[in-house]
Amino acid sequence: MSQGNVEVAADAIEAFNAVDVDRFGGCTTPDFEWSPSMVAIEGTIFRGREGIKSYFRSLDGAWEKFHIHRDRFHAAEDVVVMLGRLEGLGRSGVPVDSSLGMVFDFRGGAISRIRGYLDHDEALEAAGLAAG
Repeated sequence: MSQGNVEVAADAIEAFNAVDVDRFGGCTTPDFEWSPSMVAIEGTIFRGREGIKSYFRSLDGAWEKFHIHRDRFHAAEDVVVMLGRLEGLGRSGVPVDSSLGMVFDFRGGAISRIRGYLDHDEALEAAGLAAG
């Protein structure tokens, strides 16, 4: 388990919650790729620093509040999985509280990809860390 990678993932989540785009971007590789938990529905994958900025803008347009609560981390080699939940309040007034699994892929100590899942088991399976 790479404690350094876990710390980078935790810092990225803190930056996300603080809406600190520059700090978040500093945790990632230049060719970073982000597949949010709603990618299956929305179909958008965000790439690079401009993708990060675009994703933060899209969240600001749709949500009054959007917060990731991290419960625990699992890690192996160059992958870290955060299991927790997301809490939000849409601009429409609709609240959201859902499980969230985030798979962080690392290269050279930086996040090269994040894949989001609304099911913890799917996140663990996607990372190759599912209990078998």
